[in-house]
Amino acid sequence: MLGMARPTPNSAGALSRLQRQNTHLKSVRLQHQLYRLLNSHCFCLLKNGMGLIIFFLCAYVPKTEAGYCKWEAVLDDLERIKTSEDIDVSLYTANADEDEECQELVMRCFFLETAVIIQECRIKNCSKTQDVWNIWKNGNETFEKNKLTSTKSEKCKECEEYEEKNFAEFVQNFVKVIQRDCKH
Repeated sequence: MLGMARPTPNSAGALSRLQRQNTHLKSVRLQHQLYRLLNSHCFCLLKNGMGLIIFFLCAYVPKTEAGYCKWEAVLDDLERIKTSEDIDVSLYTANADEDEECQELVMRCFFLETAVIIQECRIKNCSKTQDVWNIWKNGNETFEKNKLTSTKSEKCKECEEYEEKNFAEFVQNFVKVIQRDCKH
């Protein structure tokens, strides 16, 4: 009588290895099929003009992150200088709630006043001179890069028309104005 043969420990291990190899081969076959499918479609797209346009748009269009703010570097530097003990100046300080139409002019006023802080820091040898310099430099670069051009409106004030406030209030309002601009 033929009985059911029990697999020996060696044959069970061989069967397990064979199943793993078979699964691996299926995976390799599937990957190869996907590779061939994608390869043929991608090259077909690149052979015609529309495919090239789509490719370049996808590859070279700048990506924007949700929550990204063009003033991020300025905010970081403002955070570093806001508690500075050795900056003691009065600065023309725009209100954080100025009309939306005046937003760019308000920003320009804040950056102009950072030049005053730089001069004061050079005279007094402030510990945060480099951070203030970075704020001024990053602000000017952002204005140039984004080709911002402000136009004077009757609603908007000149920088010198704003009230002079101490350094802490200046930084506080500057941060609020930048945060407001980042939300839009």
